[in-house]
Amino acid sequence: PPIRLSIRLSVCPSAYPSVHPPLRLSICLFILACMLLGAGTGVPMHFHGPTFAEVMYGRKRWFFYPPTHDFRASYHSDLSMLQWYVEEFPLLDRTKKPLECTLEPNQLIYFPDRWWHSTLNIDESVFVSTFLSPTPS
Repeated sequence: PPIRLSIRLSVCPSAYPSVHPPLRLSICLFILACMLLGAGTGVPMHFHGPTFAEVMYGRKRWFFYPPTHDFRASYHSDLSMLQWYVEEFPLLDRTKKPLECTLEPNQLIYFPDRWWHSTLNIDESVFVSTFLSPTPS
């Protein structure tokens, strides 16, 4: 299971007298996930809080759409990521293609909150993801 660490921070109101109401920060620092997956596997399009992801071994292809993009015209959830990449991706109009990159071993990527993304493992891959997410106030 993922390791979950949550810390609630409160800033002393007297230290920031011009801030009304008192400044209060509540954050969940991270959830850490480490996985080993085979070549050709992947995760379909989804979103969550901001994330850092690092490939330790193998290569992982990433596909991104900004939060405001309606990706449903470019992505069919009934296909595996490998099927989508081989059959549908090459046919997409340039304006409907996602942003993409390939992470090599020891490379790290960060993406912001609510960005749509999916992955395709090019090789057998070992990777670590650190999910950052604010907790409700």
